[in-house]
Amino acid sequence: HVQLVESGGGSVQAEGSARVSCVASGIAYRDPRMGWIRQSPGGRREVVATLDGYGGTLYANSVKGRFTIARGKDNYSMNMQMNSLKSSDTAMYYCAVRVNSGCPTQPADFDYWGEGTQVTV
Repeated sequence: HVQLVESGGGSVQAEGSARVSCVASGIAYRDPRMGWIRQSPGGRREVVATLDGYGGTLYANSVKGRFTIARGKDNYSMNMQMNSLKSSDTAMYYCAVRVNSGCPTQPADFDYWGEGTQVTV
């Protein structure tokens, strides 16, 4: 049974910082690709950042230079530091995992999602 649990986020003033974290369990694949997907109040979904099993990272242009994704204590945990937050960053942030090969670039490319944590700027 795969479970993804997010924590962090909350309400932040513009230009402030926030951090979201995720712990995954029940994943048999050794080097899953993990990432953060956000859904804005208008419903738009966007892959914000991804992290592969070797530490490689990809970022959406909208957050490049402001957000940093990193592994946690093992390949099944991660966090994302968000700096210089803007009102346009307001969204529900979902931790997501892809266990098959290939680089996820769209929300539908991920196999499992968490329940999300809200970030409001």
